[in-house]
Amino acid sequence: EKIPHAEKVFSIFEPHTEWVVKGKAGVPVELGLRVCVVEDKNRFILHHRVMEKTTDEKIAVDIVRETKARFPALRTVSFDKGFYSPDNQIQLAQYLELVVLPKKGKLSQVDKARETNPEFVLVRRQHSAVESAINALEVHGLDQCPDHGLNGFKRYVALAVVARNIQRLGAVLRQQDADKERRKRGPYKKAA
Repeated sequence: EKIPHAEKVFSIFEPHTEWVVKGKAGVPVELGLRVCVVEDKNRFILHHRVMEKTTDEKIAVDIVRETKARFPALRTVSFDKGFYSPDNQIQLAQYLELVVLPKKGKLSQVDKARETNPEFVLVRRQHSAVESAINALEVHGLDQCPDHGLNGFKRYVALAVVARNIQRLGAVLRQQDADKERRKRGPYKKAA
């Protein structure tokens, strides 16, 4: 008997657990839930969403719409290739000045021109910084969630986001203090 994928249970204790195919070498699959995060240029997490039984391309427009409602100054968002769909490209252009949404596979002439645009390339190069946010969330508790149930997992994700933003705020304040101290001392060091 063949069981449809949607009816399979991957965890007896956490029935919301999903089979996540990462598409990375050496990591064929993982069990858990996907989490989408939106990070600003200062590396603060602006918005997050636990993706229940959904994939990247289905959430792109909603996550931008929700983030734009909270942060109207949002002008550009860079996505992974998994978020691409022709509809997303069109709909996201209504909310953003520049949509950095790379296409999977072979590019047409139009797509190639869009993706080699200097502004597109510049924002795309900055995209890798979001990986540090994902790693920081794992460090702040998302590697394993001791809370139970879907609501417990969502709560744990939200707390990890708050912890990451507090850590980032501390780093910014520390840097400001160091800059202030450097300006106060002046460019010269005192002789011993």
